[in-house]
Amino acid sequence: MAEHFTAVIYKTGVNGCIDVPVAVSGKMKPRKGYIKVRGQINGFGFTTNLVPVRNGQYRLFVNLKMLKGAHTAIGGAANFSIEQDLEKIEKVYLMSAYLHEQLTAHHLLNDFNSLTDGRRKNILKYLAGIKKEETVKKNIAKLITQLTNKEKNVRIPWTDYK
Repeated sequence: MAEHFTAVIYKTGVNGCIDVPVAVSGKMKPRKGYIKVRGQINGFGFTTNLVPVRNGQYRLFVNLKMLKGAHTAIGGAANFSIEQDLEKIEKVYLMSAYLHEQLTAHHLLNDFNSLTDGRRKNILKYLAGIKKEETVKKNIAKLITQLTNKEKNVRIPWTDYK
Protein backbone atom coordinates (compact mmCIF):
# COMPACT_ATOMS: atom_id res chain seq x y z
CA MET A 1 0.00 0.00 0.00
CA ALA A 2 1.35 3.39 -1.00
CA GLU A 3 2.34 5.91 1.64
CA HIS A 4 1.66 9.61 0.94
CA PHE A 5 3.57 12.59 2.31
CA THR A 6 4.83 16.04 1.38
CA ALA A 7 8.50 16.99 1.58
CA VAL A 8 10.76 19.88 0.63
CA ILE A 9 13.46 18.91 -1.85
CA TYR A 10 16.89 20.04 -0.73
CA LYS A 11 20.38 19.73 -2.12
CA THR A 12 23.13 17.61 -0.63
CA GLY A 13 26.37 17.88 -2.58
CA VAL A 14 25.22 17.98 -6.19
CA ASN A 15 22.11 15.85 -5.65
CA GLY A 16 18.54 16.80 -4.89
CA CYS A 17 16.91 14.67 -2.20
CA ILE A 18 14.33 14.38 0.55
CA ASP A 19 14.33 12.65 3.90
CA VAL A 20 11.62 10.02 3.95
CA PRO A 21 9.64 10.12 7.21
CA VAL A 22 10.56 7.26 9.55
CA ALA A 23 6.84 6.48 9.85
CA VAL A 24 6.90 5.65 6.11
CA SER A 25 10.27 3.90 5.72
CA GLY A 26 9.79 1.99 8.98
CA LYS A 27 6.98 -0.02 7.38
CA MET A 28 9.34 -1.27 4.65
CA LYS A 29 11.90 -4.06 4.72
CA PRO A 30 15.47 -3.14 3.71
CA ARG A 31 17.56 -5.48 1.57
CA LYS A 32 21.31 -5.02 2.07
CA GLY A 33 20.52 -1.69 3.71
CA TYR A 34 18.54 -0.24 0.81
CA ILE A 35 14.80 -0.24 0.18
CA LYS A 36 13.64 -0.57 -3.41
CA VAL A 37 10.58 1.59 -4.02
CA ARG A 38 8.28 2.79 -6.76
CA GLY A 39 6.13 5.82 -6.51
CA GLN A 40 5.16 9.23 -7.74
CA ILE A 41 6.35 12.78 -7.19
CA ASN A 42 3.54 15.23 -8.03
CA GLY A 43 2.02 12.45 -10.17
CA PHE A 44 5.26 11.62 -12.07
CA GLY A 45 6.20 7.93 -11.72
CA PHE A 46 9.62 6.65 -10.69
CA THR A 47 11.46 3.64 -9.30
CA THR A 48 14.52 4.04 -7.10
CA ASN A 49 16.21 3.01 -3.85
CA LEU A 50 15.84 4.62 -0.47
CA VAL A 51 19.34 5.07 0.92
CA PRO A 52 20.02 4.75 4.66
CA VAL A 53 21.60 7.83 6.23
CA ARG A 54 21.33 7.88 10.04
CA ASN A 55 19.16 6.89 13.00
CA GLY A 56 16.79 4.78 10.93
CA GLN A 57 16.32 7.65 8.47
CA TYR A 58 16.24 7.00 4.71
CA ARG A 59 16.93 9.43 1.91
CA LEU A 60 15.28 9.47 -1.50
CA PHE A 61 17.40 11.10 -4.18
CA VAL A 62 15.45 13.22 -6.65
CA ASN A 63 17.18 13.37 -10.03
CA LEU A 64 16.73 15.94 -12.80
CA LYS A 65 14.29 13.73 -14.73
CA MET A 66 12.09 13.44 -11.63
CA LEU A 67 12.26 17.21 -11.00
CA LYS A 68 11.24 18.02 -14.58
CA GLY A 69 8.50 15.37 -14.68
CA ALA A 70 7.06 16.63 -11.40
CA HIS A 71 7.33 20.30 -12.46
CA THR A 72 9.23 21.22 -9.33
CA ALA A 73 12.72 22.30 -8.33
CA ILE A 74 15.25 22.21 -5.48
CA GLY A 75 13.75 24.14 -2.57
CA GLY A 76 10.18 23.39 -3.59
CA ALA A 77 7.71 21.16 -1.77
CA ALA A 78 6.39 18.11 -3.58
CA ASN A 79 3.78 15.45 -2.92
CA PHE A 80 5.21 11.95 -2.74
CA SER A 81 3.54 8.59 -2.90
CA ILE A 82 5.85 5.59 -2.42
CA GLU A 83 5.55 1.88 -1.80
CA GLN A 84 8.09 -0.90 -1.54
CA ASP A 85 8.78 -2.52 -4.89
CA LEU A 86 8.29 -6.11 -3.83
CA GLU A 87 8.85 -7.44 -7.35
CA LYS A 88 12.47 -6.34 -7.22
CA ILE A 89 13.27 -7.68 -3.76
CA GLU A 90 14.21 -11.18 -4.81
CA LYS A 91 14.16 -12.81 -8.19
CA VAL A 92 14.29 -16.56 -7.82
CA TYR A 93 15.98 -18.71 -10.45
CA LEU A 94 14.87 -22.30 -10.42
CA MET A 95 17.17 -25.25 -10.98
CA SER A 96 16.44 -27.04 -14.24
CA ALA A 97 15.51 -30.72 -14.16
CA TYR A 98 18.63 -31.54 -16.19
CA LEU A 99 20.97 -29.74 -13.76
CA HIS A 100 19.32 -31.46 -10.79
CA GLU A 101 19.61 -34.83 -12.58
CA GLN A 102 23.33 -34.30 -13.31
CA LEU A 103 24.16 -33.09 -9.82
CA THR A 104 22.32 -36.05 -8.30
CA ALA A 105 23.93 -38.56 -10.68
CA HIS A 106 27.42 -37.30 -9.77
CA HIS A 107 26.56 -37.02 -6.05
CA LEU A 108 27.26 -33.27 -6.14
CA LEU A 109 23.92 -31.82 -5.08
CA ASN A 110 25.21 -31.09 -1.55
CA ASP A 111 28.38 -29.53 -2.98
CA PHE A 112 26.29 -27.26 -5.22
CA ASN A 113 24.02 -26.31 -2.31
CA SER A 114 27.06 -25.48 -0.18
CA LEU A 115 28.13 -22.76 -2.65
CA THR A 116 27.37 -19.21 -1.53
CA ASP A 117 23.88 -17.93 -2.26
CA GLY A 118 25.29 -15.41 -4.72
CA ARG A 119 27.31 -18.01 -6.62
CA ARG A 120 24.35 -20.39 -6.90
CA LYS A 121 22.10 -17.54 -8.05
CA ASN A 122 24.63 -16.43 -10.69
CA ILE A 123 24.95 -19.96 -12.04
CA LEU A 124 21.18 -20.52 -12.16
CA LYS A 125 20.61 -17.07 -13.66
CA TYR A 126 23.14 -17.71 -16.40
CA LEU A 127 21.79 -21.17 -17.22
CA ALA A 128 18.21 -19.84 -17.34
CA GLY A 129 19.24 -17.31 -19.99
CA ILE A 130 20.77 -19.84 -22.40
CA LYS A 131 18.53 -20.72 -25.34
CA LYS A 132 20.35 -23.69 -26.90
CA GLU A 133 20.08 -26.99 -25.07
CA GLU A 134 23.55 -28.09 -26.19
CA THR A 135 25.09 -24.95 -24.68
CA VAL A 136 23.27 -25.57 -21.39
CA LYS A 137 24.60 -29.14 -21.29
CA LYS A 138 28.15 -27.99 -22.09
CA ASN A 139 28.11 -25.42 -19.27
CA ILE A 140 26.60 -27.89 -16.81
CA ALA A 141 29.43 -30.28 -17.70
CA LYS A 142 31.94 -27.51 -16.79
CA LEU A 143 30.18 -27.00 -13.47
CA ILE A 144 30.17 -30.75 -12.74
CA THR A 145 33.92 -30.91 -13.47
CA GLN A 146 34.69 -28.05 -11.12
CA LEU A 147 32.56 -29.47 -8.34
CA THR A 148 34.09 -32.94 -8.85
CA ASN A 149 37.61 -31.48 -8.61
CA LYS A 150 36.57 -29.81 -5.34
CA GLU A 151 37.79 -26.45 -6.58
CA LYS A 152 37.75 -24.07 -3.65
CA ASN A 153 35.96 -21.27 -5.50
CA VAL A 154 33.73 -22.51 -8.26
CA ARG A 155 34.69 -19.70 -10.56
CA ILE A 156 33.20 -20.14 -13.95
CA PRO A 157 33.94 -17.19 -16.25
CA TRP A 158 30.42 -17.12 -17.58
CA THR A 159 28.95 -16.35 -14.17
CA ASP A 160 31.12 -13.32 -13.45
CA TYR A 161 29.00 -10.78 -15.33
CA LYS A 162 27.07 -8.03 -13.58
